[in-house]
Amino acid sequence: MYKPASDVSLIINGSPSECTASRPGSCARSSARYSDIALMAEKGKEVLARLGSEFAADCQRFETLCARFAEDRFHLAVLGQFKRGKSTLLNALLGEAVLPSSVVPLTAIPTFIRHGPHRKVRVVHRDKRDGEEFASERAAELAAFLTRFVAESANPHNVKEVARVEVFHPAPLLQGGVVLIDMPGIGSTFAHNTATALNFLAECDAALFVTSADPPLTENEVEFLKKVQANAVRVFFIFNKADYLAESELHTAVEFFRQLLVRNLGLPRQTPIFVTSALRALKARESSDTALWSQSGVPELEKHLQDFLANEKSHAFQTAVCRKACEILANALLRVQLTRRALQMPLADLQNRLHVFEQKLREVERQRMAAGDLIEGDRKRLRARLESEADHLRTELRALLQGVVQKCVSREAEDCDPAQVERALEQAVPEYLESKQAEVFRGFSLHILQAFEPYRARMNDLAHSLREAASGIFDIPLPARQPAPALAASRQPHWITHEWFTALGAIPPDVWERLLPRKWRQSRRRKRLMAQVELLAVRNVENLRWSLLQDLDDLFRRFRSELDAGFEDTRSAILGAIEAAKRRRAEHHNTVVRQMEVLLSAEQELQSIAARFQEQFAPETQKGDWNL
Repeated sequence: MYKPASDVSLIINGSPSECTASRPGSCARSSARYSDIALMAEKGKEVLARLGSEFAADCQRFETLCARFAEDRFHLAVLGQFKRGKSTLLNALLGEAVLPSSVVPLTAIPTFIRHGPHRKVRVVHRDKRDGEEFASERAAELAAFLTRFVAESANPHNVKEVARVEVFHPAPLLQGGVVLIDMPGIGSTFAHNTATALNFLAECDAALFVTSADPPLTENEVEFLKKVQANAVRVFFIFNKADYLAESELHTAVEFFRQLLVRNLGLPRQTPIFVTSALRALKARESSDTALWSQSGVPELEKHLQDFLANEKSHAFQTAVCRKACEILANALLRVQLTRRALQMPLADLQNRLHVFEQKLREVERQRMAAGDLIEGDRKRLRARLESEADHLRTELRALLQGVVQKCVSREAEDCDPAQVERALEQAVPEYLESKQAEVFRGFSLHILQAFEPYRARMNDLAHSLREAASGIFDIPLPARQPAPALAASRQPHWITHEWFTALGAIPPDVWERLLPRKWRQSRRRKRLMAQVELLAVRNVENLRWSLLQDLDDLFRRFRSELDAGFEDTRSAILGAIEAAKRRRAEHHNTVVRQMEVLLSAEQELQSIAARFQEQFAPETQKGDWNL
């Protein structure tokens, strides 16, 4: 079984000091860099606000980002597949079981854990109404309160409309603006958990990616990890549940994980992997068992995080803010340049160029419809696959239930007791179907994401082609290529909490049947039970099939809507800028001249600010003029 630190290298091919060693003068440079970013943020807000209501959305996004920067809120998300021990690991780092953990998936509600002198929970609702608050110094009471909002059984489909939950805790790790975020696990039976995790990646500054050997890293996790790496400025890799494996098995499993990181993410072999037992660490913290705490592997992870937060957090956070600021400013700059260029043109020339752009837009719309037809074909293929899977489940469940009945009947000396059979079925039906429910949806979750990846790429290409067209037609610099939007869940899917059917509703035997020989009587009752078992198999699998089907259709509908919305934003921004210019042309000449001056000044300032932001995160070899 799991060995102490002296027998097992808890950080394999790496050490905290190698990754987080402070550099001479780094604090001074960080302070100067912070001041530069703060100054640029204020200038950016001022310029966007000066542009008026047409740029209100850009201004709001930028102000939200700047507010987080001013508060120094560093988002450190804990991510990974369902049942990897993420919440248990967070509890171990906090020192007590504040967060509920479960053998079944929780809802798609992120939990933000922030520093506070006293333990408290605050619930934030989507409709902005006053949320509930609960304070207690007892971890069990806080966990029970949280369960009312983040457990699927207590808050099915998030009927309470919870946007997020905030936990305030005095743990030392949370000092200095660190916000730990407990995210729903990907790949569970609830599709909205995966969608929420994907959608939130843009808000992550750094991440703890948690995996384990049970089961080994899945293809779904590898694809998710690629997205994590693309969004977070730093990713820490944790191999949890080490106490489940013997020493030789542990090293084999960790080496397999390392090979996947090297092969699929291009990471160096010396990348630190922290081997932990979060459950042992939590037990050790709760019982003040220093030996068990030392053996858990979590102290090494905690030390590594503390070094990172002390020496590198500020730089990483500032880099993440600069990247996000560049994205916002690039979108605003495109609209400024389009509007200014359109105002410069004679009205007839503007109309002609608008006509050319509209022709390009119609061509792109046809390609967009063709891409939509392809994704619709994928949806139909997945529906057919689901029907085939349901047939297979029905056959398996029927055989399982028939075996349960046969076993009960064979044990009876006389007549079969229906109550005994029903008790056996009450155990067998949920046990089989709940495991199959998770297994089936994990497969479908991967297929759905694979189906949408080409569509995501195509929609991003089409949006970029509109920017290219606007650049060529209106003689403005080509904007930087924007990333494809994340798959987002705008509302909860149709997943239901299953109540499996196990009641037999046995038919009493006829009077004359009691006169038959025992062998014949048992045979007739067995046939009657088997017929009722068939109904149970059909009804339960149909329940599962229908909910999966509804969720599948809902995911396709919403994911496509999200991706189309990203394309529509680009289209609307370009046309909106041109139409705004046309409206301005109808105003007095002096008003147009003043607006031209405002736009020209804004363009120059935004370019300067964006270039300064880019310098803060671009590698030395890539610094230079920012081609917008």
